[in-house]
Amino acid sequence: MNWRKFLRFFKEDDPRVTAPMISWHIIFFILGIVFLLVALQTVLITRSFPDQVGAMVSILVAYLTFACLVIAGIVWLVWRYTTGKPLRKIARAARKVAEGDFTVQLSSGKKKKRMNEIDVLIEDFNKMTRELAGNEILKSDFIANVSHELKTPLSIIQSYTKALRDGYVPEEQKEQYMDAVIEATEHLNTMITNILKLGKLENQQIFPVPATYQLGEQLRRCALAFMEKWQAKDIEFEIDVTDVAVCYDASLMELVWNNLLSNAVKYTDRGGHIRLTSRKDGNTVTVTVKDDGCGMDEETCRRAFEKFYQGDTSHASEGNGLGLALAKKVVDIAGGRIRVQSSPGEGSVFTVELNI
Repeated sequence: MNWRKFLRFFKEDDPRVTAPMISWHIIFFILGIVFLLVALQTVLITRSFPDQVGAMVSILVAYLTFACLVIAGIVWLVWRYTTGKPLRKIARAARKVAEGDFTVQLSSGKKKKRMNEIDVLIEDFNKMTRELAGNEILKSDFIANVSHELKTPLSIIQSYTKALRDGYVPEEQKEQYMDAVIEATEHLNTMITNILKLGKLENQQIFPVPATYQLGEQLRRCALAFMEKWQAKDIEFEIDVTDVAVCYDASLMELVWNNLLSNAVKYTDRGGHIRLTSRKDGNTVTVTVKDDGCGMDEETCRRAFEKFYQGDTSHASEGNGLGLALAKKVVDIAGGRIRVQSSPGEGSVFTVELNI
């Protein structure tokens, strides 16, 4: 016989379960009642029928039948109160959740030092409804934000093309109108692409293909891609990166660097300064993008990685609030960490830590 399997049968899978479903106090109480019934019946039979064995056997059988019925009734009442009642409460709450009410929270009564299976089930049920409620809010906000963000470039395209078609635009302004339409379509295309990428990443439909490559070379290449933009704003761009080999999906990591650099260029004023650095420390490489732009307050820093959130509305037309959310998701998938430090008027510092 495999004793380990036998003992494992009695061991709880969840370490939070520290109390039995029916406590030993209840079990001893039931056994005590049975013992008293047996002792009482034995005394009665011995005194009433000292020489009648057949009668004693008949009465004993009847007594055992009665005792079993009493025990079954006691067990049923105990189970109905200790287990059935909370299970019925959980069933009612589950029906509410099935109907779309994610605000349901169950109470397990007074605070217990030890938890049985029902207590753990209630705790997990409450956690589940809180997560569902949070996801529902995020979904509603996401749909509302997507609708709003899509309407803005579409309204520009619609109004400008109608004006061009109906001949309301002077000849000297037609090129300007067409440029605005092209810019709106590019903005719309970028936003839809980011939404699709973010959705696929969140639903694990994009599976990273890690390969070893030089991180320093990738950072330099991404920075040079923004050269025209930073030179147009007369920004001093400093690059100080370390050549270190990493093993990640290069195309996904490029999304991170492009979004951080794009934000740095966008929010840095003319004549400002941007610094891109990377340092190796043991088994960790740290990439930092620092700018001396407008900066962010505490609330904006806290919500910077939320989808569609844009703290600085003056630059809203230049982005869609998805870049940092996309960057964070990629870093999370890579097992890294991304954070931001900023103060109004003092610029921002984005830091990404990756394992080598």
